[in-house]
Amino acid sequence: MDDSTLQPATEATVPVVKLDQAVAVLGHFPALAGASLLVQRGEIVLLRGPNGAGKTTLLRVCAGLVPIIRGEGSVLGLDLKTDREAVRSNVGMLGHQNGLYLDLTVAENIRFWGATVGATESETSAAMERLGVADRLAEIPVRKLSAGQKRRTALACLVARRAQLWLLDEPHAGLDAAARDELDVTLRAAAGAGATIVVASHELERAGSLATRAVDVVAGQVNGGEQ
Repeated sequence: MDDSTLQPATEATVPVVKLDQAVAVLGHFPALAGASLLVQRGEIVLLRGPNGAGKTTLLRVCAGLVPIIRGEGSVLGLDLKTDREAVRSNVGMLGHQNGLYLDLTVAENIRFWGATVGATESETSAAMERLGVADRLAEIPVRKLSAGQKRRTALACLVARRAQLWLLDEPHAGLDAAARDELDVTLRAAAGAGATIVVASHELERAGSLATRAVDVVAGQVNGGEQ
């Protein structure tokens, strides 16, 4: 596999994710209730837990999308209370929504996100090839794609963006068997190139085989989150 689009992440001595008793509120509900988590460069960390446990909120906090109101937190050395905008520009999150522009083609979406980090045409083409959305799919508007094809396109955008931290919420959802296998290869290659991955999944056997370790999210807290 050509790993030219998978760039090294941050300095190895700086934790990629550091949460210390972080509290985040959605509405009036404490979705994170004193969560602590330490993630080092190159790890693939699996978040386990039932629906409503706080896994998605934890990912969104790490993406700079949800503020913490108490406790401390940093991502890539950036403070999650004061530098959330900078955090958002250095991480890539794939949630239940794919974050694609429906009226743009597959290629246009990937080139757009690649352009935000100065990716070359060869890098965006490599991302499309890696996720199987080149050739016949490249010029099709995203709104005409199947659910699985949209998921592939969103993942290709993540590769093209050279995200230092990948935050994935049920990334295998909507993918066929071949695409799931290719995703696993891509995630291992990204981690090998220095990226860091935190993934929430109910597919514990598949995601567990990828992960370097797993932590449990229960009632807004993280069990085993600190190494």
